[in-house]
Amino acid sequence: MTKYLSGLLFAAMFALSPAYAETWTLDVEKSKIDFVGKKPDGAHKGGFKGFKSEVKADLENPQNGSMKLEIEAESLWSDDPKLTEHLKNPDFFDVRKHPKITFETTAINAASEDDVQLTGKMTMLGKTVEVKVPCKATIAEGTATLKADFKLDRTKFGMMYGKGKINDEVEITANLVFKRP
Repeated sequence: MTKYLSGLLFAAMFALSPAYAETWTLDVEKSKIDFVGKKPDGAHKGGFKGFKSEVKADLENPQNGSMKLEIEAESLWSDDPKLTEHLKNPDFFDVRKHPKITFETTAINAASEDDVQLTGKMTMLGKTVEVKVPCKATIAEGTATLKADFKLDRTKFGMMYGKGKINDEVEITANLVFKRP
């Protein structure tokens, strides 16, 4: 009987305790990562089809959460098949030598319920750079969506091909949808 009461007390304490970070699952079908590379006489759209993410979310204290995103560089696509192949070679992403691009948060700051900044380490082409990603977060009915629109300086990762002819900054748009357990 004492074990039974102890078990009930433990269960009640757990149920009444504050929320802690919980693992959310990426909905790959509803998520996407796109980019736009520009040059003076035009622009090209592209993105990545293959990626996964590990997320620990604490809705009460967002700074206690974490996110790790891993992108399969080979899954790169663009609006021109010849450009796609060029982007995969050593002039740009060098996908054979560097098959993954990663981003791992080091800080999460929420200015409001929907205005979040992710700070983290991005590793691409063997170089790790601190990146700040402004996001809009939306939580509804067991899902969370992070929308990010930001610019990334490709030259910080050693991507120097076309310097002066192609903009250094690439526009990134990410729409990541997560399911609550």
